[in-house]
Amino acid sequence: MTPIPTRPKTVAPAVDAQPVTPPLRFDALLPVEMAAKAETIGVDKAHMAIHQTFVLAILAGAFIALGAIFAATVTAGAGGVLSFGVSRLLGGLAFCLGLILVVVAGAELFTGNNLIVMAWADRRISIFHLLRNWGIVYVGNFVGSVATAALVFWGQQYTFGDGEVGISLLKIAEAKSSLAFGQAIALGILCNGLVCLAVWLCYSARTTTDKILSIIFPITAFVAMGFEHSVANMFFIPMAIFIKVGAADSFWSLIGASPLDFPNLTWANFWLANLLPVTIGNIIGGSLLVGLVYWFIYIRRHTESI
Repeated sequence: MTPIPTRPKTVAPAVDAQPVTPPLRFDALLPVEMAAKAETIGVDKAHMAIHQTFVLAILAGAFIALGAIFAATVTAGAGGVLSFGVSRLLGGLAFCLGLILVVVAGAELFTGNNLIVMAWADRRISIFHLLRNWGIVYVGNFVGSVATAALVFWGQQYTFGDGEVGISLLKIAEAKSSLAFGQAIALGILCNGLVCLAVWLCYSARTTTDKILSIIFPITAFVAMGFEHSVANMFFIPMAIFIKVGAADSFWSLIGASPLDFPNLTWANFWLANLLPVTIGNIIGGSLLVGLVYWFIYIRRHTESI
């Protein structure tokens, strides 16, 4: 018998023929994922071209300076109205502007870059690349901070509020220049522990809003508690010295004071009594107490367990 021809079966297309887009995740990264992300970012930063690193560092110095002058302006004249704690709280909230600009807009900040030590500890970068990044960024931050201070001085912003902004800047800088060496180191350690924790929390973020919220509390806390940030001081103290040296007699008459009322505002005190010990403290607080601690917990142990 002749076989009856049959129609070929139609094969339905496979359901998974098209690539499936993975679902969006809005939950924060877990700490072990944050550690891996921090290490990868550290490698990228360490190998960035010198000119890019330097320009981004100048921007970071300017951003932190803007946060500093914002904080000084907000707290100007608040002593007779608000309590010490409330005034410091408002200043801290205003200062957050600086790190928000650094993290969201993109810039290279020395204190935050202390976390690059995680990539060095895992032997993904050399000590040369680590120190090169820190050196370039530190100098760039200084250039950006001092240039912003000069611009603010030329704009005579310190005369606003019947000179209250200038008084605020002078008092802040005089206090910073009067610290004992060991005290400045301790305050620098505490400061950059919080700054690097803010950056660390940003590594868990999925959105810009997440990053901003991660920054607000640690940064507000370090400012409110009076801890010392080397890059912020690159603005505060030079700005006050510019005022002390270059302000007109009318300004001093307005505020009822004279340059002699601020004896510790000198370039020597800026370098030796503040910036040097605060920088040492910042490195200890950011690199050792945050970066190397999280490397030890999440990267070293994970590597050895494989």
